[in-house]
Amino acid sequence: LYLQLNAKSTFVDEPTWFTKVEYMQEQLRGYDYQDDLFTPGYFELPIKKGESVVFAASLSELSPSTLKTRCTKEVEGRPDRSDFVHCLVHSADQFIIRRNGATEVIAGYPWFGRWGRDTFIALPGITLYANNEIKKCKEVLDTMARELRGGLFPNIGKDQHAAFNSVDAPMWFFWTLQQYQKFTNDAAEIWANYGAQMKSILRAYHNGTDNIQMHPNGLIWAAEEGKALTWMDAIVDGKPVTPRAGYQVEINALWYNAVVYALHLAREFKDDAFEREFAMIPALIEANFFNTFWVEDRQHLADYVDESGQNSYNRPNQVIVTALDHSPVSDFTKAKILDAVQRELLTPKGLRTLSPKHPLYCGVYDGDQATRDRAYHQGTVWPWLLGAYFEGNFKLYGKAFLAKAKWMIEKFEDDIADYGIGSVAEVYDGDMPYLPGGCISQAWSVGELIRCIRMIEKIESKKC
Repeated sequence: LYLQLNAKSTFVDEPTWFTKVEYMQEQLRGYDYQDDLFTPGYFELPIKKGESVVFAASLSELSPSTLKTRCTKEVEGRPDRSDFVHCLVHSADQFIIRRNGATEVIAGYPWFGRWGRDTFIALPGITLYANNEIKKCKEVLDTMARELRGGLFPNIGKDQHAAFNSVDAPMWFFWTLQQYQKFTNDAAEIWANYGAQMKSILRAYHNGTDNIQMHPNGLIWAAEEGKALTWMDAIVDGKPVTPRAGYQVEINALWYNAVVYALHLAREFKDDAFEREFAMIPALIEANFFNTFWVEDRQHLADYVDESGQNSYNRPNQVIVTALDHSPVSDFTKAKILDAVQRELLTPKGLRTLSPKHPLYCGVYDGDQATRDRAYHQGTVWPWLLGAYFEGNFKLYGKAFLAKAKWMIEKFEDDIADYGIGSVAEVYDGDMPYLPGGCISQAWSVGELIRCIRMIEKIESKKC
């Protein structure tokens, strides 16, 4: 490590250890919280009133005479962070990393690496909607497409260390392509570059993998003992907190959307064999989706259905059904879903993962790892779900939802100076005052909030 100044100075060699420095947040999280810190000494130099000195820390030696110019260029080249939206756009770019010929999305700072599902959910917001970054979005899509194996994307890890245990990541891939097409308006490019992957995924789900299978009713069944295959994936003591094995509501809605979207492209580009292969599936899903998931006495969709029947917990996964370009339910049903979500799950920071009326509800996300994981999807609020909530409401109610949407976005503006400076947290407590938690900067939180803002701007532009 090279420590340099642009002015003549003297380094005073005064090595000192500061022992047992305590990090209280780490103690509360149940992690190691004591550290020993070392300082080798300090620099000493004369300085005149009004004079500026540039200090640089680098992995390579720099010419001291260039430091002031470098510093000026660095400061002048920094992006605008003068308001909430500019801070979000700046934060969005920090999730994109390039290394070893790959372009990837870091799910969240400081703890996460790349996650498959997070990549696809966050990608449109942090590239396309943030700054019309079509090329960057395509780079990530191409990186992920190269890693498709047996119709599945890696959930975490890479190469021989990859874990293909996500039922939703391949379905979100189709949704991301739909967002990409809205910016490129080039369906031919999508079918040419990604059509093979799309067909591979749909055939894998249709024919079955180790833990995913389309049943004769057209619905997708996903289950694996001791595994959590959806985004609600917390595991404590070797057991999923929310296993959700069976027919998951958002997976089957995404499955319907994926099949219909792929068929549209296949018809447009004369892929007759694929069209014949899947032509009957959308109608099959439509015939069985509502009857499988609708909970009549609660007037919302079941979260999942297994051998024991419907899991009728009021969870936010059903809101995704209202937001997709191709949905297997009617507008009347969508309105009922949004009513149920608003009634019990909606907070100013996003959607709770479980209704407070349920005895398993956890309203505070804190404590050690196991305690936090038990609360992770049992009441904890996730901002990324607002993307689907906003889109479902705008599709159904248009301008009538505008005032509420703007009010909700405003509730995040103070957060960028509070928890993760200039960014948005991974989660919030389900109980007031909705304190932030988890990662200080989360890709899909930032991406979907940007997308929500662009929805508002689009509706506002039509006001006159």
